[in-house]
Amino acid sequence: MKEIVINVKGIECAGCENRIQNVVSEIFGIESVRASHENGTVKVVLNSDVDINIIKKKIEDLGFVCDK
Repeated sequence: MKEIVINVKGIECAGCENRIQNVVSEIFGIESVRASHENGTVKVVLNSDVDINIIKKKIEDLGFVCDK
């Protein structure tokens, strides 16, 4: 397994965290997702090779901004 951390702007509350976690967890190969509005991060644990750009696109489609 591999863990990645994505810096995300615009996570302001628990509702934002839940939206991100629900969408990202649907991607095949994602073991777990933890979004934090306090840290402005999304930690993702992968159990297979997943393109980080796919994860970022899903988050940005929700209206958030990922660091490039």
